[in-house]
Amino acid sequence: MRRGLVAVAVLAVVMATACDGGDGRAVVVEGTPPATPYGGPLEISTEELDESTPEALHLASGAAGRALECEGEIFEGNGPDGWNESDGGRTPEEGLRLYFDMFQPEVPRHGYRVERRNADRVLYSFDVDGRTKVAVVVARDQKDRPGWGPETSASCDPAELPAESVNSEYYEIWTDEDGRRQPVSRIHTAVGPEHCDWQEARFLYLGRGTDGETYVRDPEGVLDPALLNAPYHSDVSMPADAHDTGYRYQDWQLWLTDDRVTAYVRTSDGIEAWPSAKDGMGCM
Repeated sequence: MRRGLVAVAVLAVVMATACDGGDGRAVVVEGTPPATPYGGPLEISTEELDESTPEALHLASGAAGRALECEGEIFEGNGPDGWNESDGGRTPEEGLRLYFDMFQPEVPRHGYRVERRNADRVLYSFDVDGRTKVAVVVARDQKDRPGWGPETSASCDPAELPAESVNSEYYEIWTDEDGRRQPVSRIHTAVGPEHCDWQEARFLYLGRGTDGETYVRDPEGVLDPALLNAPYHSDVSMPADAHDTGYRYQDWQLWLTDDRVTAYVRTSDGIEAWPSAKDGMGCM
């Protein structure tokens, strides 16, 4: 499961209904209700599984997951996670802010609208073109959790969020050859983690989970070669059997061969060979 950032200007904002988050933008706003607001219960039992399949995320995210209106599959979903006695907020909005503080989610932190409310729960939604892309249910006075705090949360793929709200260190969003943004669950690149001193490398992810593939651009040689299935090369000839996938990021074009051991990235300067990573590669 993943996590935190910013956005706004996607809702038809009429007026701010609460204090801003410190940069002038309101966390909660009044906006145009979606065409099909969520009509189900706000309290739904959850189950946490050790996997990230859409089915598992729906089980974990309760009402929040059911309130989403994604073009693709649910991307993130989380169930109850305790807050301490001193953490609970006095208002539902403070409960929403606690969600941002506790989880540091990779979702917008501004521009949420109250979609549903009852005595003990409030559903907040972040909408894009009238459709819910992030949903958070906050609840009041849960067992050993006094005050308002996050109960369930869920979000669509980051590619469905406004471009300015996506942290490019986590997700560099690719397009197809017609310029359509592609789900990061299908393809994305990201800068290597700084805590492993891999920030000079870049990782290309195709797919998600156990069926996904990872390729590495490592011009500085910051990774142990034993982690890769082949060496990185900055200037190669395109193999005769390589085919253009149609995926693009800035001036990069992704080409693959059938064996998929190496990804070939055509740039304005030539062709780079990005080796695939061995299973289980990662840093602690």
